[in-house]
Parts: sequence; C-alpha cells; structure tokens
Amino acid sequence: MTSLQSAVRRRRAVAAAGAVSAGLLLLTACEKPTPMATITVGDNSVHSEATCYKDGKALSTADLAKCLKDTDVESIKVDPDETVRFGVDPKIADEGWTILMNDQPLTDSSKKSYRTIPGSVFFNAQYGATGNSTKVSIKEGEKDVKGVWTFKLQKDS
Repeated sequence: MTSLQSAVRRRRAVAAAGAVSAGLLLLTACEKPTPMATITVGDNSVHSEATCYKDGKALSTADLAKCLKDTDVESIKVDPDETVRFGVDPKIADEGWTILMNDQPLTDSSKKSYRTIPGSVFFNAQYGATGNSTKVSIKEGEKDVKGVWTFKLQKDS
C-alpha cells in the first residue's frame, strides 16, 4: 500500500469518527436547532439561529417585545454602496417573512427565501436610521409571529 493510500484511509477514519461524534453531540443537545437566517454583504456573511423561536408556534406579544430588545446579536459591516442580501431557511419562507429595521417593517411579507436591499437604506434617516449602526430583524409569520432573527449592521465606509 502506498503512503498516499494510507493517508487517504486515515483521513476517512478521522472524518468518520468526527461525523459520529458530531451526531452524538447533536442527539444529546437539549434544544432542537432553529431554522437559520443569513445576511451577506460582498464576500462576508453572518448567520444565526433565532433570537426567539417556539418550534413554529406563535410568540406572545410580551415574548416578541423581549426578543426585539436582545442586543447579543451577530453583526456585519456594510458599505452603503454594497447590496445587502438576506437569505432564510425554506421553513421560514414558507410561513412568510418580513425584514424589520429598528423594529419597524422595512419590507412587505415574502415567501421567497432570498431578498436584496441596497446598503444605503440601512443608514438613511428617511428610513428611521440613526448613527452608524442599525438593528435589523427578520420576523417569521404573516399574521402570528413565529420567530425572530436579529442582526446589527455597522456602517463601513
């Protein structure tokens, strides 16, 4: 057996052991992962599980208010001349989703899994922006809110 074949077999064995370990870790986790939301600007992306999510059940008004106050969120730098791309798990898209800027609706509800918005919108006072950072949330659900994903966009100019 050549050393190349031996190295390939070792890599496969390590990969298999890693996959088994990861699977066991997932099985022992206390919480089921939530659907993911992603924001991409240029070559940079951030993604997150929900800030609040009750496995597809409606959130109460109090829970929603608490979720929207969360400040421990993923952030990404945004050049106002770039396009900001939002992507959501198909499970979120199926329920309809809205982009909120500083807790106010920025878009109408959509059932597509991908949307784009010019970066300049997030730092424009006309749309309620103040300063060099903006909180952006994704709200799942057209009538009842079933989940919230929140990000911070930081101006990079």
